[in-house]
Amino acid sequence: MRILIMGGTRFIGVYLTRLLTAQEHDVVLFNRGNQTAPLGIEKQIQGDRTDAAQLKEKLADEEFDAIFDNNGRELSDTQPLVEIFKDRVKHFVYVSSAGVYLKSDQMPHVEGDPVDPKSRHKGKFETEAYLKEQGIPFTSIRPVYIYGPQNYNDLEAWFFDRIVRDRPIPIPGNGMHFTQFGHVKDLATAMGNVLGNPRAIGQIYNISGDRYVTFDGLAKACAEAAGKSADQIKIVHYDPKQFDFGKRKAFPMRVQHFFADVHKAQKDLYWKPEFDLVSGLKDSFENDYLASGRDKTEIDFSTDEEILKAS
Repeated sequence: MRILIMGGTRFIGVYLTRLLTAQEHDVVLFNRGNQTAPLGIEKQIQGDRTDAAQLKEKLADEEFDAIFDNNGRELSDTQPLVEIFKDRVKHFVYVSSAGVYLKSDQMPHVEGDPVDPKSRHKGKFETEAYLKEQGIPFTSIRPVYIYGPQNYNDLEAWFFDRIVRDRPIPIPGNGMHFTQFGHVKDLATAMGNVLGNPRAIGQIYNISGDRYVTFDGLAKACAEAAGKSADQIKIVHYDPKQFDFGKRKAFPMRVQHFFADVHKAQKDLYWKPEFDLVSGLKDSFENDYLASGRDKTEIDFSTDEEILKAS
């Protein structure tokens, strides 16, 4: 297949590009050209996807069997792509987010659960609704928290920063909120399994790890991945309502239960995660955190100190 990837040079896109080129697909990337393109692609088209006129000018004469829209955040990002390729593409794969779900007392989230109209990801479910309305052959992917080498969000690295420096780990609440991590390579594999799969057309899939973990359990798993035991770390619990952090991010995840069922994807996409939590975190620690030298980088722990002082 000839495949267009929107993005393709950061995190998810890098893994997906490697996977598709290894399968001998012809891969074309569309991005700003600020990052080095992975080896093996057919070509890279440079442009600004937020400029609809530019997008249409650069892509109107191109033909693709499938499109992966990895970085569309708002409906306005994706609509021009649909207008160009609506009747010309066999499969449009959109990366949404499990963050669209409305907070619920019944967990895990399943694909038919209500969405939150006030979510900061509302552009994602608006795009999903638009794709369905337009009748384009689409599949939407809803990851939970994505981790792994080249992660540009401070998730696992937030814990590693404290663990390698023997610092206390401040965790909001009682540490018993359940969450869910999915390795980026497993996400890319699931996305690749969408191609040529008629069962995936018109469907939405949660993608993440197949186990859930508490905040405290995640800290302990990160410690194990970093070569330490759970009794070598100190966890400090605190009430976030007692602090005014402003725009500072004291903890890298939403302080609530947040996890999703992935059985639909396992069944329809013939997929299962390769990584368990500890092996995936070890992959990230060794091949990204240590490899990048972040363990020797100066980190601002002033927010931690404010929490620890009050505790």
